[in-house]
Amino acid sequence: MMNKYKLLGLLVAMVVVCGTLQAKPKSYRLASPDGKLVSNIVFSAEEGVTYDIVCDGVTLMRPSHIGLTRLVASGRALVSSLELVRASRVRFAIEPVPSPFTRQAEMYSSYNEMIFTLKDGLSLVFRAYDNGGVAYRFVSAKECIVRSETVEYNFAEDFTATAPYVSAFDEKSPDVQYSTSFENLYTTLPLSQLDSRRLCFLPLLVHGPQGIKICLTETALHDFPGLYLKGTGQSGQLVGDHARYPKRVEQGGHNNLQMLVKEREDFIAKVPAGAKLPWRIAMVARDDAQLAMNNLSYLLADPCRLTDISWIKPGKVAWDWWNNWNIEGVDFKAGINNDTYKYYIDFASKNGIEYVILDEGWAVNMKADLFQVVPEIDLPMLVRYAEERNVGLILWAGYYAFDRDMERVCQHYSDMGIKGFKIDFMDRDDQVVTDFYYRAAAMCAKYQLVADFHGAFKPAGLNRTYPNVLNFEGVAGLEQLKWAPSTWDQVQYDTELPFIRQTAGPMDYTQGAMHNAAKGCYFPCWSEPMSQGTRCHQLALYVVLESPLNMMCDAPTNYEKEKECTKLIASIPTTWDETYVLDGKVGEYIVTARRKGDVWYVGGITNWTPRDLDVNLSQLGNVEEYVYYVDGKNADRKGSDYQAMSVTVINQNNSDKDIVETVHLAPGGGFLMKVVAKGPHTFGTHLY
Repeated sequence: MMNKYKLLGLLVAMVVVCGTLQAKPKSYRLASPDGKLVSNIVFSAEEGVTYDIVCDGVTLMRPSHIGLTRLVASGRALVSSLELVRASRVRFAIEPVPSPFTRQAEMYSSYNEMIFTLKDGLSLVFRAYDNGGVAYRFVSAKECIVRSETVEYNFAEDFTATAPYVSAFDEKSPDVQYSTSFENLYTTLPLSQLDSRRLCFLPLLVHGPQGIKICLTETALHDFPGLYLKGTGQSGQLVGDHARYPKRVEQGGHNNLQMLVKEREDFIAKVPAGAKLPWRIAMVARDDAQLAMNNLSYLLADPCRLTDISWIKPGKVAWDWWNNWNIEGVDFKAGINNDTYKYYIDFASKNGIEYVILDEGWAVNMKADLFQVVPEIDLPMLVRYAEERNVGLILWAGYYAFDRDMERVCQHYSDMGIKGFKIDFMDRDDQVVTDFYYRAAAMCAKYQLVADFHGAFKPAGLNRTYPNVLNFEGVAGLEQLKWAPSTWDQVQYDTELPFIRQTAGPMDYTQGAMHNAAKGCYFPCWSEPMSQGTRCHQLALYVVLESPLNMMCDAPTNYEKEKECTKLIASIPTTWDETYVLDGKVGEYIVTARRKGDVWYVGGITNWTPRDLDVNLSQLGNVEEYVYYVDGKNADRKGSDYQAMSVTVINQNNSDKDIVETVHLAPGGGFLMKVVAKGPHTFGTHLY
């Protein structure tokens, strides 16, 4: 018979043994359904939670820490440990996802998922996607305040990154970096050489081994501030950063339309019970073209919250601001007035362009009041004039002017017949502003208004949740060439965008310039701006770039002089049934094919290096006819030089030869093809 002391000793030993077992790291292997992409997720008492990424047996990312430090509402206790309670079994899902007003009518996602239940009402969700990447997010069952989030990427080697720094930087006032328009060219450096003092906004690209690319971004961004990344000076490492919650703001900034943060709290977010924090995405692609087709930002976004989207109308927009209202050959003074906008409306109507925008200037300046309209503008009259010509009007609005009386503004202008708002100069992504995006999207939807966000961060899934939000800036688009120095390289940037910024969703780049500067010929000009690169480079951007609400940036009278290009641009759809990137290399060139019905549009651009590209049109189906626009023989000297050629195909069905066009791209050049092709194509199905 065992005495009580021996029994007590045995119980103590059992507790010690159990405690030792619990202290051992717990490791879980999550693989994509095809088994080619693997993440090992480890819970350790000493190291916390880490995960890695392995692709085709090649380690891309070593164990990297993730975590949250929270003040839990009950008791206000500071909680930083992520103690595991239980882990779910791997769940497989393959799902069709409706994707209206995007690059594809429908997307598909194929992934495996694990859910880890943690103490204190927190859970952690991981997914691994075929041909897509690895993503994770936290879900908080309890209301809490998040003091900080740990985001870390420890890459296997000191890979090269292509990263956009925030534009503003002051070493003595680091908080100035949190006020940014999210517009800058890319810097390409080894990760260890990124300036550790400067923040980079997302998406950010890492060039891995064997041609593998890793693009870092986030989606479903609400109830939380946006993520920045920065180098640490250590080999292969990036760490996360967030803007702290605003404590005191003041009206000011551009024309008194912004809210400037004067003081911040010591935490980053107030999180309500049931909040799903943003997905942290590491897109993984085996080649550059595959990366440019990645849809994870959309697939991981929250589903559509609207029951009726039939009223949402994408389309082209005749835009006034870039061309500085510069029309000629008229008997009135051009500017912000009724006669000028009637001219824009007539131009849009004549060319089948869906919208005209009234950019900054229609409301009284410095008042931040959208009910004070300048006397030169009669909005009700212009709305009637436009409606009679089947054209919709969109109004520009500064952030504070729109937010201060949002519902009254939306109701008033919706009742008048206005079709949407271009909302500008948020220039922040702290929690207050990320919440504004969702409130503004919901309010616009309530009154059947489309929205276009400028001075904005990347889409981050909002266009799936509220598809009336058709476009976002968050891009150093063509407007930069009104003022950028001659050293600014827009052409190089154009060949990087489709692989980086565009992975997050559509962008209001505002292409369409008819004054096209060959290499060495560009100079900034506010009133009569030009593009860099060739005319065909500009034409191709309407296919290469994704913009459901797509601007025609130049003046109507400039388009009237270029009728062939104008007719072509106006005919190009802004949403698509299918999209495939046929070829490309980051920073060098890209060729994209998009289909609407039986018509394919194929667009390609190059950097300043001229090149010849073979385009196999037989991939598109049974080709009947096509027209293509290519750089002219002298496009390297005069950017506007181009040629158009039309081809009718006879009996392709009975031919065993593919139809291949070899196109020459001048420095900064491009090409555009419009192809009628019926029957099945050879690209297969997207599974991202």
